[in-house]
Amino acid sequence: MQSVYRNARSRLTVQQWCSDTLARAEFPLATTTVDTAAGKVHLTSAGAGKPRIVVIPGTGHNAAAALPWLRALSACWPTTIVDLPGQPGLSDPRRPRRARLAWYGRVLAEVLKTAQLDDVILVGNSLGAAVALSAASPRITARALVSPAGFVSLTVDPKLIRASMAWLLRPTIDHTRDMLQLFVAPGRSAPESEVDWMTLMAANCRTTLAPPPLPAAVLADRAQVPCLVAVGEHDRFLPPRRLAPVVQHTTNTRLRIIGSMGHLTTPEHLSDVVALVAEVAGPSSS
Repeated sequence: MQSVYRNARSRLTVQQWCSDTLARAEFPLATTTVDTAAGKVHLTSAGAGKPRIVVIPGTGHNAAAALPWLRALSACWPTTIVDLPGQPGLSDPRRPRRARLAWYGRVLAEVLKTAQLDDVILVGNSLGAAVALSAASPRITARALVSPAGFVSLTVDPKLIRASMAWLLRPTIDHTRDMLQLFVAPGRSAPESEVDWMTLMAANCRTTLAPPPLPAAVLADRAQVPCLVAVGEHDRFLPPRRLAPVVQHTTNTRLRIIGSMGHLTTPEHLSDVVALVAEVAGPSSS
């Protein structure tokens, strides 16, 4: 097992940022932890009633970094965000060195069971989508996946490699901003809150490699419950032309394309995420 943090001080710095960010949230939150075989897993919830939507954030993200998602979704349905263990956040920092997706799938299924979350719709983003696909649980009634890993290998072009290496080797605000410009649509800017978080993360955390595609047998099994998939029209990691035929083949549904969006889901696109979830969740509670 390996910690996501570079050292004890890094862990304290990141977790303090997460705690402070949640404390400053401008809408009511409830937090709890559940004990799992992977250690403590932190859950952040909003919205009245028993959680129906369970959000699995992308690589290097957590409830604090994904507060806009929680606010948008909880306005319609009771929603919980899971801080994945082995990712920066308020859960256990350890993760295995190999076979991580299968491990994450087991952890997520255990979280749903331990927290007694039933009839849930998993909303997965990037790595979180691959984790949502990895999890096998009768408590899952549907999946809504955005910019999803797990279907195809991610495309990484030379420009992305150069920008990412500069960001990792010297995580300054400028290097982070330059890299994130490749995560958004042309002519758009990454939110400054995302720039700040990604700079802090790179300075204090070990990197996580992009997850590989899941085995065909796993994807076929997960197609037994409804699964909708959306991607940004300008996603450099998951170009729609590559993703669409695989999604059609494995889920028997067409890929939804979100206009003017890259790989990063910015606040202006969260209404598209809500609309995607509404297709499988039904009418909102608002």
